[in-house]
Amino acid sequence: MASSTSTPLSLSSSSSTLIDTKAATRQSAAASSQWVALPTLPPPPVQSQSRAAKTTAYCRKIARNVMAMATGEAPAEVVATTELPEIVKTIQESWDKVEDKYAVTSLALAGGVALLASSGMISAIDRLPLVPGVLELVGIGYTAWFAYKNLVFKPDREVLVQKIKDTYKEIIGTS
Repeated sequence: MASSTSTPLSLSSSSSTLIDTKAATRQSAAASSQWVALPTLPPPPVQSQSRAAKTTAYCRKIARNVMAMATGEAPAEVVATTELPEIVKTIQESWDKVEDKYAVTSLALAGGVALLASSGMISAIDRLPLVPGVLELVGIGYTAWFAYKNLVFKPDREVLVQKIKDTYKEIIGTS
């Protein structure tokens, strides 16, 4: 940032130092004024690739995968990826064992619709005056009764644990 105008320089008689007289007057004016200049923002970061380059690279990757699938080869990325987690493998094996996939899919869809409907119903009930407070009191009362009946005394806890284990065995089945 060179300036085309020359700055007057003076040589002090007591020492052999050059003094910039304009800079000295600027500094004294800045010290006497009450405003402070804000620092400038840094330049924006340089992007390594533009959006068009990213889109082109993505399209090329898809084209390679399509060509690999058309020739019967596995795409390079699919082969290079890590193995699936254990739970995904278990779900895939369970889905392969299902005989009536349409019924299972229909039940899952019906469950999702029922979940959405119940969520809407609960939010509608929550907007009614006094009802949420009453339902909260009923919930607190039932929780206290359940804790007293099944969790406070040791024999009651053992009966509850046994009941849970029996129900689990009925649902899962014994092998």
